[in-house]
Parts: sequence; structure tokens; C-alpha cells
Amino acid sequence: MNMNVNKIDEYIYEIPPKRLMARVSGTIESFKMKVPVHIYANEEILSKIQEDRTLEQISNVACLDGVEKHVIALSDAHQGYGFCIGAVCGTDSEDGMISPGGVGYDINCGVRLLRTEMSYEDIQSKLPTLLTYIFNRIPSGLGSRGRLKIDYNQLNSVLDMGVEWAREHEFATDEDIEFCEENGRLEDADHNIVSKRAKQRGIRQLGSLGSGNHFLEVQKVDKIYNKKIAKELGITQKDQIMVMIHTGSRALGHQVCTESVREFEKAMKRYNIKIPDRELSCVPANTEEAQKYFKEMACAANFGFCNRQLITFWIRESFKEVFGNESQEYELELIYDLCHNILKKETHLVDGKNMELNIHRKGATRAFPPNHSVLPKSYKSIGQPVLIPGTMGSASYLCVGRKDSMNLTFGSTAHGSGRVMSRSRAKNAYWGEDIEKGLEKKGILVKAKSQKVIAEEAPGAYKDINQVVKIQSRLNLIEKVARMHPVGVVKG
Repeated sequence: MNMNVNKIDEYIYEIPPKRLMARVSGTIESFKMKVPVHIYANEEILSKIQEDRTLEQISNVACLDGVEKHVIALSDAHQGYGFCIGAVCGTDSEDGMISPGGVGYDINCGVRLLRTEMSYEDIQSKLPTLLTYIFNRIPSGLGSRGRLKIDYNQLNSVLDMGVEWAREHEFATDEDIEFCEENGRLEDADHNIVSKRAKQRGIRQLGSLGSGNHFLEVQKVDKIYNKKIAKELGITQKDQIMVMIHTGSRALGHQVCTESVREFEKAMKRYNIKIPDRELSCVPANTEEAQKYFKEMACAANFGFCNRQLITFWIRESFKEVFGNESQEYELELIYDLCHNILKKETHLVDGKNMELNIHRKGATRAFPPNHSVLPKSYKSIGQPVLIPGTMGSASYLCVGRKDSMNLTFGSTAHGSGRVMSRSRAKNAYWGEDIEKGLEKKGILVKAKSQKVIAEEAPGAYKDINQVVKIQSRLNLIEKVARMHPVGVVKG
């Protein structure tokens, strides 16, 4: 598809509203973009975004009924299912469309960051042992099963309660709940409507890492950009040890999305809804199907929150076993836990008026500025912590949300580097053992289920995280607080 991309400001490109032609049920039909597309990039990043169907996909999103203001492709955008990954879209909360493809299959795939008081020097000699403990304690890889054995009544409670369930069972602290997005629980959840098949797929996976780009990283602080904010977040020195966790709702979330897409496709025929791409299956927010999806998605999100919390508990156990006799500084305190793939009802300013919108964030992170009402009390003055992970061979960033995010991106920012190479291409381009040896020379130890996984997740398969974060910072969506580099990586 030929896209007319115009540069309208530094780091801002636009595709103005126009008519798109698409094949629907064997015939060519015309669809009107209702709002412009905004792409936040520099020339190099834009050229990589243009290599796949990203701009076609986000332009299709602009055709949905009820879409407001503009639709967004962030600097880490790349081709996905329906929506591109790295997309943000707001639709009218009453009759605007909602689409499972705007959240994705890994519902509440997200990231959390834990801090210690230890330095790299404190852990260096025991790092291989620590990684082995973590690797053995937390199942990883495709289809991996968690260590926790729960029954279906307990699973139902997890789906309804999220991290609150973990606290009741002594896997979480009050502070863990305070520093989770939405306090680790979406209130709309109703386990009664989640299918038996979804529960069957999820019940043995609670507390597991999964596969793909999911990871656990032991990181050291490489650079502190804002010492005052860093100190408020518990970061006081270079080489301070942190732990980052990246995983989501596993097969349960995948099943919820699969079933919802199927139900929406049938409903669209009843409601006579036409879209330029069948992967964008959608229904109005006020329909029975949409309300059911909200509740099921909330259940999967709560599973994802609880999943990361249980992993946190076992990481804390691992640190205690390896370092507990020598130091009381192994305690891992949660800085923040946030979602990447989620649908939320939020109020935003559109054409000078406050509107309640359904905000789709797919491969995008919430980045609310200081004094926003939903932030934890201790973070009100600094803004929401924002976690932007890189690859296992590059930096990750801790940032805070800034005010221009509300106008430019519905309070959102990038969620990571963003792929430039599919997993199949990466496997053909890289050899896992070579990547592992190269990382070891840089002082990064890697443990993974297979060399194939390492090849798929090779650093060269991703965009430059430093450029991605620079663009978000220059647009005043975020402010950089600290940069971390991995020293030990566990991959699914």
C-alpha cells in the first residue's frame, strides 16, 4: 500500500485521512480514514517501520468507527496481528469500536523492575549460581508449567483478584500492590465467563516465564540521568543491581483473544460492520460481545499481574538462598509493574473537551505525568515510572511520564526496542552459540531453553533502544531517569 507520509514536526510524521482500498470477501471496497495517523520516529527508525505492513495496519485502524483525535505508531512499531505492535488508539467509550487485535494475544504482557542495595561487585562471583537458582526455580519456554499447584477455585480467585490473591497467600507485600499499575487488579474481571479451555491452558502456567521475547534479567545501573528522581525510586549508585521481569498472561490470555476474535467475527456479520482487514475484528463498546470481552480481558490481565508477582517471590527466594547468609541487602523491592497489551477506559482531552475513551495500547506503555490521579502517592510528584526494556545485549531504561504524552499519545510511550526482523529470519541470520559467546565476552551470562531461542532474540533482530528512547524523550513523553545493562539473562 502506497502511504503518503508527511513530516509535520521534528520526530512527528503524519499520514493524513484518505480513502483506502481493500479486498473484502473477494471484492474491492473503499474505506475512509476518520482521523490521521501520527508516527513518532526519526528518519532511520521510520525507514525500518516502512519495511513491513506497519503503516498499512495503523492506517486501517484509523478507519474504525468511533476513533478519536488520531491513531499512533510509536518508535518501536512493527507488524502485528490487526493493529501493528507499538500502536495506540482511543475510541468513544459508548459506541466506538473495540478490537481484540488492539490488545493482542498476550494480554497484559508487561514489565516490572525490582531494586536491591547490592552492587555488581557484591554479586559478580556468585552470578552464575544465582542464574542457575532462578532458571531452575522459574519454569521458562513454550508450554512451561509453573511450580504452583492450584485448583480451579483458586484459579478463579486469581482471575478476579490479581496480585491481591498473591498477597492473601503471602506471595506479595502491601508495597507490591501499591506499585503495580491498577494496583495489580482490573475490577471488571469476572471468572464466570472465561471458558473452560482458557482455564485448562492457564491453570498450570501460573508462575512461569513463557517463551519468545519474555525474559528475566539481572541488570546493573549503567548511568543515572536524574539523581533526584532516581533517589526517590531507590536508585542511589552506579552498578546497583536491579532485576527486570518481562512476561504476561501466557496461554490463558492467548485463548481469551483467540475466542474473542472468533466471536467478534460472527458478531460483525449481525451488526453489518465492514473493515479493511479481517484481523481488525471489532464491535461497538456498548454491545454484549464487547462487554464480555472487557471482563475476560480483565481476567487475563489479572492472571498476568499475578504471574509476575509469583515470579518475583521466587526470585526473592533465590537471592536469599545465594546471598542471605552474607548480606541483608538482597531484598528486592518493587519499583513499578506496568502493562504493555491492555484496553482501558480513560478520560482524555479531545478538541478541548474531556472524553471517556477506550484506550487500546498494543506494545505500548502508559506514561502518565506528575500529579495524575491514578499514580501511587509517593510517585505523584515525579510521574509514573516507565520501563522500556532493550535486548539481552543492550540497555534498558527507567523513565518517568511527562505532560506531552497526554496530548500526543493518550498518555503512552514505547514499550521496547521493537523488532526489525521476524523470528524465522533471525534464526536464519544468527547462530545461537555465536550470540551466547559474544554476549559472554561483554560480561553478559545467558541461560535459555535452547540455542534457537537465543538466535530468535539476537540483539541484531531489534531496533536501537537508545534511538527509540531518545525520540520519546525529545517529544517530552518521558524523562530518562536511569539506564541499566544486563549482566545475567534467563530466556524462555
